[in-house]
Formats: sequence, structure tokens, C-alpha cells
Amino acid sequence: MTVSRVAIELVKKFHPDGGRFVVKEYPKDGEHREVPLSGELVNKVQAYIAAHNLGDDDLLFSMPVQISKPALRAVPDPETLGWTENNTLGRSYRHGTLSGYSAGKCRCDHCTAAYAIYRAERRANGKDSPRGVRAVHTDGHIPRRWFRDNVWLPARTAAGLGPGVKVHSLRHAHASWLLAGGADLETVKTRLGHASILTTQKYLHTLPDEENKALNAFAKVRNRAGGRRDTSGAKVMSV
Repeated sequence: MTVSRVAIELVKKFHPDGGRFVVKEYPKDGEHREVPLSGELVNKVQAYIAAHNLGDDDLLFSMPVQISKPALRAVPDPETLGWTENNTLGRSYRHGTLSGYSAGKCRCDHCTAAYAIYRAERRANGKDSPRGVRAVHTDGHIPRRWFRDNVWLPARTAAGLGPGVKVHSLRHAHASWLLAGGADLETVKTRLGHASILTTQKYLHTLPDEENKALNAFAKVRNRAGGRRDTSGAKVMSV
């Protein structure tokens, strides 16, 4: 796969046309990046392209169409919900009421629903300035915030990973796994697009058995011929 362009997300006021994304030639190190892909991954991408009928100029992954739906809320019945905890004045209020939300400072589902229904009714009657429908404006590219909230965080939760794992952590894991699997530093350097091999060497600290691997490799080289021979032809064991 050749990475030849980059999509940059901008604040609207900094965009030349007031949009969100600018696509430009990939400038890093003054050259495009080439990343080898496994045959299994290539087959999956080809199947995805065929299933979605994508053309040469289409985005492989694009922002899905957003359909705004009104929130459905159950109307609370205060007579059956009990009372809030005492506020700073020692007063309590029924759950599912405006008083419970405002004076009681209760944020349970019932009190929150009562307040939301109240505000919705006021907006419907023209008593409050209704807030416009929130929408993500994009040319098809996926914004960072939407990807984080709708793709990355659910995937991280499903995988049982902690909050310290970021999207960029996948890059670090990839480099560490390559080195742990026996890939040489130059190969990993090229794959990650590092300008200097010193940057790639930083990933070696993630390999706890690197010293043992180095010793095993050294022993393998010394003994690969089954032992060296002296000038008389006798086999000499390596130590």
C-alpha cells in the first residue's frame, strides 16, 4: 500500500474554503510511504470494496450518514418513585419532579427525564430558543472526535483495554511485535517511516528477553557449521 496523500482536519476558520479537511501530498521525509500488506488483509479489503461498490476516487472508509432521532423518555410518576436525599437545607423532594432536579440537585434518570420533558415542551411552545440539530459537517472524511467516540472507545472497551491505551499505542505495539518476531531494525524503520534508525531503536526497550535473544543468535552463528576445525582437521567445540 502506498500512502501518497494526507487528510488534515482543521477548524473552519483556518480552512481556506470554510470546510473541515484539507488533502495534500504526503510531505514527511519528502517521499511517499509504502507499507507491505498481508495477503489475508488484501483479500478482506478487496471484498469490502466489492461489497460497497467503491470506485477509484472513493474513500475506503467514509463518514456514515448521520440521522438525528429524538430521544425517547419515559414520563416519570413521582407518586411511585420516593424521595431525594436531603439537600444542604435539609429538604428532600419527590423523584421525577422539577423540584427534585433543581432544588434537590438530583440527577437520577427520573429527575433528569422530568427536566428534559419540561424543556422540550417549552421549546415546542416557542417559549425558549430551540437549539439547532447538531450535525457533523464533513466531506466524507471521518473526524477524529467521531472516530474516537464511535469506533475507538467501543473497540477498546470490548478488548478489555484500559484508558491509558491510545490509538497511537497501536503503532508502538506494531513496532514492538515486529522486533519481537525477529524483524531487523532497518525493516521496522522503513515500515514506520522513521528518518533515523535511532528512533526505531527506542522500541527495543519493550523486549524484556532481548539480551537472551542476542546471546542465542551469537551462539547460533558460532555453531552453525557444527563446530569449527583446527589446522589438523579436528573438530573444536565453541565456548
